[in-house]
Amino acid sequence: MRPPRGSARNRSWPATSSPTSRAPSGSWSARVREALTRSEAETEALAAELAAAFQGGEVVLLSGELGSGKTVFVRGLARGVGADPEEVASPTFVLLTSYPGRLTLHHADLYRLSGNGDDRELGLEELPGPRGVLAVEWAERLSGLPWDPALALRVTLEHAGEDARRVRIEKEAA
Repeated sequence: MRPPRGSARNRSWPATSSPTSRAPSGSWSARVREALTRSEAETEALAAELAAAFQGGEVVLLSGELGSGKTVFVRGLARGVGADPEEVASPTFVLLTSYPGRLTLHHADLYRLSGNGDDRELGLEELPGPRGVLAVEWAERLSGLPWDPALALRVTLEHAGEDARRVRIEKEAA
């Protein structure tokens, strides 16, 4: 079940169909979607489906262990907003990279940060802007959430086998 279409505070979530030949299992609800993906391609497709509905201003906060698929998910977001997914790499040493598309995808990786407020030096609070999307890997290291909660999604990825991932997507409370 999807929430009704409408304002930025009540944006629709994509349907459960997937462009992959073997769709990830899961279902949408008003606040939470959980899915089991069986490959990197399915994880990327899930994110692309989600991002295709983005209108600008969304913030995606990603959490998960090393190798859980956060950067793969961001590649899918890139595809969904019309940016080149092949350009997306883990920006661990750069910290913040932007990719132009229908919407500009700003990709931050906070792995190297201590979580003691040093993320404030990146200027993330100025992003994503009305024509952008911000994806933050290692979001638990943020010192706070300066964005409109209605536009934030929390994505948690967990290993569920060699190539399988459990993906939980939660809308922040408004």
